[in-house]
Amino acid sequence: MLMSVDTDLIRVLSDPLRMRIVTLLATETLCTTHLVDETGAKQTNLSNHLRVLREAGVVETEPCGRYTYYRLRPDVIEHLGRSLLELARTARTTRAAETKRACP
Repeated sequence: MLMSVDTDLIRVLSDPLRMRIVTLLATETLCTTHLVDETGAKQTNLSNHLRVLREAGVVETEPCGRYTYYRLRPDVIEHLGRSLLELARTARTTRAAETKRACP
């Protein structure tokens, strides 16, 4: 059975800055200050994007004194990857490009 693809997660990750944040967090846990330095984004803009990623479950936070560190949740990315892979496999095995439903 085909898994449903999380379109909300795709929408969240389709933003270039959010994808850049996710890419940076794939290699290390970073605080907002680090992410501002790495991306060149304004702190308020970056915080808004981090909130979206946190609410979508893509990142988790770790308070450390007056800073908040962000960590990628790879299980969420893996789940999306598996869903997309399964979608591609289904299209390949059913020969969707060659299967045409007749119009009424």
